[in-house]
Amino acid sequence: MQKPHYPHPILAREGWPYIIGSVVLALLILWVGGAWSIPFWIIALFVIQFFRDPPRVVPQAPNVVLSPADGRIVAVEATHDPYANRPALKISVFMNVFNVHSNRSPVAGTVRHLAYFPGKFVNADLDKASTENERNAMVIDTAEGHQVTAVQIAGLVARRILCYAKEGDALARGQRYGFIRFGSRVDVYLPPESQPRVAIGDKVSATTTLLADLPKPRSDTAS
Repeated sequence: MQKPHYPHPILAREGWPYIIGSVVLALLILWVGGAWSIPFWIIALFVIQFFRDPPRVVPQAPNVVLSPADGRIVAVEATHDPYANRPALKISVFMNVFNVHSNRSPVAGTVRHLAYFPGKFVNADLDKASTENERNAMVIDTAEGHQVTAVQIAGLVARRILCYAKEGDALARGQRYGFIRFGSRVDVYLPPESQPRVAIGDKVSATTTLLADLPKPRSDTAS
């Protein structure tokens, strides 16, 4: 399991083959056709921006849930978490092709369960993407006794979900644990008493945006 500090903070390692390939192709076209290489340089720039992966400062506020991805909030609703089989508050982040696509752990805790589901590739902006698309679910137990589920969901053009966490791994808050290539969505299922800090339409950034406040631990409530 990788350390909390991702050692390649500028460009995602998942993109290196695509970046190198697109730049080499543009150079070859430049050598052969001169100005005909311009569209290929534009493609190379797009690929580079897609796989950018800047470092993020992890907020130190207690009992908060961080955004697992860059993007736009498309759902904040009470629902059922099918992966942990419990009532939940769901907050969904939709990533377009211009967002950073590395995924970060929304909370600190231990990975209880991982489950991969093959499925369709409909537009990840649609609600049915949560249940019909290819997806990978990760259920996390926090030290305070909460369960948080983060679900990576493939989108219309996404064709690869990468998750590096394993069951039993201890994740730090904001730790990079996966990547989705070319447009996607991440659903976060929280305890139903959690208080959201975002609303539909809000733009969020992985790690730095606070999605919600978890319920206070029972010891705090009793005091």
